[in-house]
Amino acid sequence: MLCDCPPENASASLSLSEPAGEPGTPFLRVDLDGVGRAYRAMRDALPEARVHYAMKCNPARPILSLLRDMGGSFEIASVAELRELQAVGVPAAQVLFSNPVKVATQVRQAWAAGVWRFAADSDAELDKIAAMAPGAAVYVRLATAAADSAVPSEGKFGVDAGEVARLLRAARARGLEPYGITFHVGSQMTDPGAWALAIERCGAVMTALSGDGIRLTMLNAGGGFPARYDSDVPDLRTYAKHIRTAVERYVPYPVELVVEPGRALVAEAGVMVATVIGVARRGGALWAHLDVGAFNGFMESLETGTALSYPVRDSRDSSRRELFHLTGPSCDSQDTLRYGVPMSADLAVGDRVYIHVAGAYTTAYASRFNGFDVPGMQFVGSGDAAA
Repeated sequence: MLCDCPPENASASLSLSEPAGEPGTPFLRVDLDGVGRAYRAMRDALPEARVHYAMKCNPARPILSLLRDMGGSFEIASVAELRELQAVGVPAAQVLFSNPVKVATQVRQAWAAGVWRFAADSDAELDKIAAMAPGAAVYVRLATAAADSAVPSEGKFGVDAGEVARLLRAARARGLEPYGITFHVGSQMTDPGAWALAIERCGAVMTALSGDGIRLTMLNAGGGFPARYDSDVPDLRTYAKHIRTAVERYVPYPVELVVEPGRALVAEAGVMVATVIGVARRGGALWAHLDVGAFNGFMESLETGTALSYPVRDSRDSSRRELFHLTGPSCDSQDTLRYGVPMSADLAVGDRVYIHVAGAYTTAYASRFNGFDVPGMQFVGSGDAAA
């Protein structure tokens, strides 16, 4: 197992050499044992739910293989993601295609590969699925009320409860199977009660459809389960209790309960290792320039206006601290990760910076803007202990 310990000579003369045994920075170190523990915690908290990992969060094959071996299923947004799953031996029949708006040819390709369940939230999407995947099962996306999630993600998809019911009836009229309802309360949701209203509306739709002889199979409660960044979040068991209580209270008959976690399974298992490439004092503020930034690894810093606060430490680990603005390597002034972070006062070029809770939406989002490399990946642990 590799160590994040600062180099022995960190506080001595400047050294630009890489610590022995580590790749060049930036790179994301992922602890597979940590991923396994997070998956097990999700299953233990909500054993009645089928876990479909939202692979957009981090599609690295070692993670996919581990979750496959632990009995997990998967959710995709494109055929390219499906191909990654097939490459590690995941049967297409176990995959949910939860993107509510899909490229038509990708619907046909996924159907041919064995995917049989597709999300929708419009008549145009139902027409597409009926043409490209005749007889497929359809689940319709319910819009959720605006909620205080750290990474708001709602508004682009979903329709109200009445429209959900109409679309499921329309799916049957097109020869498709009305299969279920799905929703998403928003990413990094720290309110465990956010699921209750959506489940109540789903239950009302199910009751209304029963009068038409339509009995749904799946209730997909989506993702949104949080990771712990710089402050505590509610325990997964609290989320499970709220979801379970709402299902028991509002859902009129037994259904397959599905959740689609992403961040909650991989974020805390990842540490981004970066190198300081510049230190400057400007206008009274100290800036530390790193070889990783918003564009080549931390796009969520831009999405949240740096409100998503990644825990950070540095290789000097000095007791004397000063506040630094941590910024990326590009020439874009928005390329900043955090402001006012306590760091070693003698932080210098060549020092390592360790950005924790970085396993989600970092390497998956990364681009080569301004020509800077995307982070490599390093995997430690085997996942065996958790599995």
